[in-house]
Amino acid sequence: MDKKSAHFLKKYLNNASPTGFERSGQEIWLEYLKPYVNEYMTDTYGTVVGIINPKAEYKVVIEAHADEISWFVNYITDDGYIYVRRNGGSDHQIAPSKRVDIHTAKGIKKGIFGWPAIHVRNHNSEEKPTLKNIFVDVGCTSREEVEELGIHVGCVMTFDDELITLNDQYLTGRALDNRIGGYMIAEVARRISENKEKLPFGLYVVNAVQEEVGLRGAQMIAERIKPDVAIVTDVCHDTTSPMYDKKESGYQKAGEGPVLTYGPAVHNNLLNMLIEVADSTKVPFQRAAASRATGTDTDAFAYSNRGVASALISLPLKYMHTTVETVHKSDVENIIKLMHAFLIQLKSGYDFRYIK
Repeated sequence: MDKKSAHFLKKYLNNASPTGFERSGQEIWLEYLKPYVNEYMTDTYGTVVGIINPKAEYKVVIEAHADEISWFVNYITDDGYIYVRRNGGSDHQIAPSKRVDIHTAKGIKKGIFGWPAIHVRNHNSEEKPTLKNIFVDVGCTSREEVEELGIHVGCVMTFDDELITLNDQYLTGRALDNRIGGYMIAEVARRISENKEKLPFGLYVVNAVQEEVGLRGAQMIAERIKPDVAIVTDVCHDTTSPMYDKKESGYQKAGEGPVLTYGPAVHNNLLNMLIEVADSTKVPFQRAAASRATGTDTDAFAYSNRGVASALISLPLKYMHTTVETVHKSDVENIIKLMHAFLIQLKSGYDFRYIK
């Protein structure tokens, strides 16, 4: 990772991009991507697409999602405390003692998830954090004082945490799910551009919104692009960290390479091509199986436009949907390498149908 990539990654990951409010993150991403694509487009809800060879008939997508989990202000008490509801799959159990940024028309306002001291909780039946009892303190003593800050029902809030490294091998922070994916697909476009490689098809580098609430951005943009092929990248669980059941969740470990998923939405011919490319380029990879759906934007692309050959390349991640999501740097590099190598060898018009 050179200085330019590292600067972009830090700026992009430290920026807040909650579901439904992705604009600022998308602007950062697009600013970095523009020099490496021929043109770009955006849709009504904020998905951004960089395009190489926009006039080509055969269309290939590489995709990640831009949004992060967050909270909404749901209720403000008379004495100035704020109760919340989820925006995406936010974890109420990690909230107490966390700092938050509340996004308002008057700028970001700071708050904290308060919690009673251990001294005063009933140790025989200790109350646990739930959506009914976690609350945010913004230093006010009345609803009116809170509202004077510009905070109202519907304001979105994100945890106040920034990117760090662990042992110079791991990246740790909030929202690696899945802005690290946005970083990886942008780096693929950069390599194609800087290597002056000519693609025989149109490449659509897609950073989709609203994945965390049901793959909504991918559904919208898939119908607009109508691609022939889609390679989606997202995160999956590192199941070797404590408290995972490998018999249920399988074996995936950070540092051992990208994870290639088998499942109904994943096209086997496309998956086999990815495996062949990984073998030929000596990219280590792992395997996973999905029951019914992958739960990623892969599903949205696969079942759009009368069916799109789609595959999923996942990045093993520890501690998903926390503020300390952790990935191995080598896996990030290997996903970029695999996507890049796949695109370079793909022929325009390749027919992935099972029966011809």
